[in-house]
Amino acid sequence: MRLAIFDFDGTLYGKETFPLMMDHLKNHPTYGKRYPSFLMKILPSYSLAKLKLYPTSKMQRKAMQFYINTLQGLTKEEVNEYFKEIAEKFTENFNNRVVDSFHDHVQKGDYTMLVSGAYLPLLKQATTELPFDKIIGTDIPFAHDKVDIKTPIIHVQGQRKTEAILEALEGQQIDWQNSYAYADSYSDLPVFDLVGNPIAVDPDERLENHAVSNKWTIVK
Repeated sequence: MRLAIFDFDGTLYGKETFPLMMDHLKNHPTYGKRYPSFLMKILPSYSLAKLKLYPTSKMQRKAMQFYINTLQGLTKEEVNEYFKEIAEKFTENFNNRVVDSFHDHVQKGDYTMLVSGAYLPLLKQATTELPFDKIIGTDIPFAHDKVDIKTPIIHVQGQRKTEAILEALEGQQIDWQNSYAYADSYSDLPVFDLVGNPIAVDPDERLENHAVSNKWTIVK
C-alpha cells in the first residue's frame, strides 16, 4: 500500500487554525463570555514563547488544553456543531495545489491520511468534501457525553504524529519508499523521514533549508 500523508495547518489549509478558533470563541454569541478567562490563561506562556523563554511546543499544547477547558459542559453534539461553524470558514483558504495533489493521489489509489495537531472534530468537519481514508488529530475527551476537562488531551505534534501514523497502519504492508508526505514545518521532519517522497509546502525557513540541502520537492 502506498501512502499520501497530508498536514493541515499551513499545508492543506493555507493559514493557521488557532487564530481563527480564538476569533470564533471571542465573537461567539453564546460562548464569547468565556473568552477573557481563556485569554488570561494562555497569555503567560504565549508571551514567554514569543521571547524564546518557553518552548513553543509546550505553549501550543497548553493553549490547546485551555481551549478545550473553555468548552466545559458542552455535549459531543454541541462540540461538533461548534467546530462545524469554524470549519465553514476554512474552505476559502484551502491550498488548491495541495487539494489537486490529494485528488491525484485518490485517482491513483493511494491511501490518503490527514495528520494534524488540530482537533479531530474540526478536521472531520473541515474535510467533508475530501474523502481521506484516515484522519488523525488531537482527540477531545468526553465523559458522560460532556467535555471531560479532567482528562488531559494528547496533542498530536512532532514525534507523536509519526507514532500515531504507525499505530494506525499496524499490520499493513506499506511501500514507504514510494509514499508521499506534504507539510510546511520543520517540526514535521519525523513524518517526512518515513517516506521516499517528501513535499515541502510553503515551508518555514528551517524546513526550506533542509529541503534544498536534500533536494526535496518544494511547492510554493
